[in-house]
Amino acid sequence: MGAARAGGAVTLVARVGQDMFGDRAIAGFGADGINVDYVVRDRTSPSGVALIFVGQNGENSIAVASGANARLTPADVRKAKGAFRKASVLLLQLETPLDTVQAAADLAEAAGVRVILNPAPARSLPDKLLRRVYLLTPNQSEAELLTGIAVNNVDSAAKAASALLARGVQNVIITMGARGALVAGADLRQMIPAFKVKPVDTTAAGDIFNGALALGLAEGRSLIEAARFASAAAAISVTRMGAQTSAPIRKEIDRLLARTSGCLPVTESV
Repeated sequence: MGAARAGGAVTLVARVGQDMFGDRAIAGFGADGINVDYVVRDRTSPSGVALIFVGQNGENSIAVASGANARLTPADVRKAKGAFRKASVLLLQLETPLDTVQAAADLAEAAGVRVILNPAPARSLPDKLLRRVYLLTPNQSEAELLTGIAVNNVDSAAKAASALLARGVQNVIITMGARGALVAGADLRQMIPAFKVKPVDTTAAGDIFNGALALGLAEGRSLIEAARFASAAAAISVTRMGAQTSAPIRKEIDRLLARTSGCLPVTESV
């Protein structure tokens, strides 16, 4: 949703139930121009749903019932092989089975498509999968689970990023909320400060960040430039209530970047 609202051409591979939640999801995706040709309607499992609690400071807690998400199969992914050949970037997350995620990453590599993996919900990951990943985007708690390093400042984030790079990931961005995001590669360690906004609901921040990040890379931006673009999109999203409804459109992102180009965000070496 984040990539589509920002102007990207998006194809979704997923499973939803044959219920009103599935109907609404597909209708909503279609309204935002997302290709839903590879969204499977599951006949036995309901659509995945989430119950979200938002505190006064904008932070959230989420209870998830995976439903049909947990039944997305490697075969479902392989049916979308044609879409992989046309793609620039594949964005993955972990609400679907790990063997399905691996199958998608394998297809992407065969097609020469860069893989972004948002490792959420957090879980341990095999090196076989990490070696397929162009860009891993954990938050602080996810980075700690993957590395055993408590991420509570820029130095510890850099250590965690180095540990992930050593496992075969090409690049890492560790998102750190109001602190910003650490961008790391073989010869790169840059901290991008967050845009200063007043958050009311942070529920979709990570998803919007990753969607905009994928779009930025697909458009040919450098990793740093794509991360700035994604940070702007996420900053706008947290000023609004809701998940999908909080995703900004392209002109809003461009406006924020233009307004702050002289001062925020500024990269700094770690």
